[in-house]
Amino acid sequence: MSTYHFVAKSRNEKTGPIPVTTTSNNTCPDTCPFKGASCYAEAGFHLRQHWQAVSTGKRGGSLGELCASIAALPDGQLWRHNQAGDLPGSNDVIDGIDLGAIVDANTGRRGFTYTHKPMVASNRAAVATANARGFTINLSANDLAHADELAALAIAPVVVVLPADVHGNQDISTPEGRKVAVCPATYRDDVTCASCGLCQKASRKVIVGFPAHGTKAREASAIAQD
Repeated sequence: MSTYHFVAKSRNEKTGPIPVTTTSNNTCPDTCPFKGASCYAEAGFHLRQHWQAVSTGKRGGSLGELCASIAALPDGQLWRHNQAGDLPGSNDVIDGIDLGAIVDANTGRRGFTYTHKPMVASNRAAVATANARGFTINLSANDLAHADELAALAIAPVVVVLPADVHGNQDISTPEGRKVAVCPATYRDDVTCASCGLCQKASRKVIVGFPAHGTKAREASAIAQD
């Protein structure tokens, strides 16, 4: 059973004051190379403590309570699902029914999130359906070559972890020539998710890159350079 935490106005300086959720860590896939070693959500003290509280059921509530909070948001509201955690479903599997409930609740709103779940056939179908219905799921790539693999699926926008030494809006492309735009919130103080919204645009072709950061940046950077 997963636990979900909803906050109506985030105090995170990178996301800005938009609604943000956290999902228990049993949703994170074992196939994610960052899990347990270099995940930013496990490295930062405050987010790690919060995520642990959600994962143990000390904070948060049920999927139904989460969906009620989402459905109560104003029309057109931008919100981020999962500052930590992954899509519904234990480990590598996406629970299509539970994801469908979130997609239904998001109708008329502008929710977006990311997933490291492996893109097996059933997961691909669930992600493609969610994106087609207005809930943007970004496929998270471990490195630039992986970003090409995920983009070739043509089911969802793609984001990628970049080496920690990437600073500012550098000219970056994948091995197959796809353009990578470095997240502006990582190098500009006047940009947040609330003011940018690029990750919510499901139809975009550009891949959004996030330089490895936090106390586990070195480990994450090593994965991104593979």
